[in-house]
Amino acid sequence: MASPTPVTRLTSVLRADNPGPMTLDGTRSYVLRAPGSATCVVVDPGPDDAAHLDALAAAGPVELVLVTHRHADHTAGAPGLRERTGAPVRSADPDHCHGGDPLRGGETVRAAGLRIDVLATPGHTADSVCLVLADDGPVGALAEGVPASVTTVLTGDTVLGTGTTVLSAPDGSLGAYLASLDAIEAVATAGPTVGLPGHGPVVVDLAARVRAYREHRLERLAQVRAALAALGLAPGAERAVDQVVARVYADVDPSVLGAARQSVAAQLAFLAGADEAARRPPPRGRSRSRRTGS
Repeated sequence: MASPTPVTRLTSVLRADNPGPMTLDGTRSYVLRAPGSATCVVVDPGPDDAAHLDALAAAGPVELVLVTHRHADHTAGAPGLRERTGAPVRSADPDHCHGGDPLRGGETVRAAGLRIDVLATPGHTADSVCLVLADDGPVGALAEGVPASVTTVLTGDTVLGTGTTVLSAPDGSLGAYLASLDAIEAVATAGPTVGLPGHGPVVVDLAARVRAYREHRLERLAQVRAALAALGLAPGAERAVDQVVARVYADVDPSVLGAARQSVAAQLAFLAGADEAARRPPPRGRSRSRRTGS
């Protein structure tokens, strides 16, 4: 049976055997515990895979299970892990809570000797959260070139170890995602910060990755604007998604075109909202532009 591999002083990782275009080399489940703690916290149980769940349960006793977002490659194993351990499962989405209360942004969870701060980061999905561990430190290969004291952020699918994140239907939102990147950057620029993503390798410099993600999103948004202009379409036009995808994502592997469609739909919704706001009359007594007296 595989065992979780230490990544930082407070975390270990166990990768599920579910590789694919959207899961990369497999979903990563994390086991958290303070040194000397008799219990642990599992983050993202992963798929409903008996061997994977058995290995997570064996890393226990499991005191608590936390979920970063609703997608099945992170949540399908939650009922099975609860059956094996009796641990409550908490998620921002009540539909994925089992014996535990929903997570709230700004909440501090205390379990397994740890303080875990919950950061609401909607955008990939409406229920996405990141989990912040202060006063952590790298171990093993990660210790090379990484400060001895770091903040660790478990990012779920909001920030990946490689590639970029889809704005997932039906509730993915570009506006919310950009705000979430700002929130993560605020944490990551307070001191050395590493990211532990739901897919892909450790993000050694989370602040730099977040800045790159923002730049990528704004570049894509500019490409979508340009495609709409070239096609003579409004953001809400019928079949705008298909036509924009054909122009902007022409070189994308067919296996991820579905994800591209979802992200374009979110970008078009963002632009449609901006257009609507621009057309909305200003509040009475105020003008759109600020005038200054002489």
